[in-house]
Amino acid sequence: MGVLNVTPDSFSDGGSYPTAEAAVRHALDMVEAGASVIDVGAESTRPGFAPVPAEEEIRRLLPVVSILKQVTDAAVSVDTVKTETATAALSAGADIINDMNGLRSPGMAELIAEAGAGAVIAHSGGPYPDLHAEMRGPDTLGGIRRFLEERVAYACDAGVPMGSIIVDPGVGFGKTMEDNIRIIDSSASFSCGCPVLIGVSRKRVLAHMYPGVDAEKATVMASLRAAEAGASMVRVHGLSVIEELHGSIIP
Repeated sequence: MGVLNVTPDSFSDGGSYPTAEAAVRHALDMVEAGASVIDVGAESTRPGFAPVPAEEEIRRLLPVVSILKQVTDAAVSVDTVKTETATAALSAGADIINDMNGLRSPGMAELIAEAGAGAVIAHSGGPYPDLHAEMRGPDTLGGIRRFLEERVAYACDAGVPMGSIIVDPGVGFGKTMEDNIRIIDSSASFSCGCPVLIGVSRKRVLAHMYPGVDAEKATVMASLRAAEAGASMVRVHGLSVIEELHGSIIP
């Protein structure tokens, strides 16, 4: 999954694509490098992020999603927590809604079911906008598993088929550095019967895992580590990272 941030303030690449056409060119480069999913985000969820109104999020997203659906067969995912934004994205042809809020917004699961779309159900430290709220308690990983199990069951009750759901234990969202590493090394344990997505690209935990290693190389190393631990998909930035991962995972 290649990350395409159409935001002015994302932690690693905010403001990189001043026009929809520039964003689409980068997306096509990621597909050429080996990405099978392009995840378009129009609201930064970095620590301390400022929520973006749905109207602005939609304004940033729609031109990019609309063009992508015309020029690539790669799946288009939209990273949003808002039902209103998801409605607009699905109407523009998005294939997947990637929700860091775990489908907790009213109507989100029902919308995805009605559209026949895929869903990424992600875990965060708290409900939006407190996605980075610090988790507390002796069994962080068990709490993540229970949350994902509950939200998968909720999505299925709303009509989303199990085969359309991916789960993401949410590396970097309210977890300690030690917990983040444990999540990566036990990726398969979060499955709940669904494929597991791990997103560790350019995150602070990499410096703890691989001190002194360049962030791009560390992203490759951590992503391969997650894949070896049972992750079905990794979410990453950077053409060189995608090329190296694609060559390593798909010879």
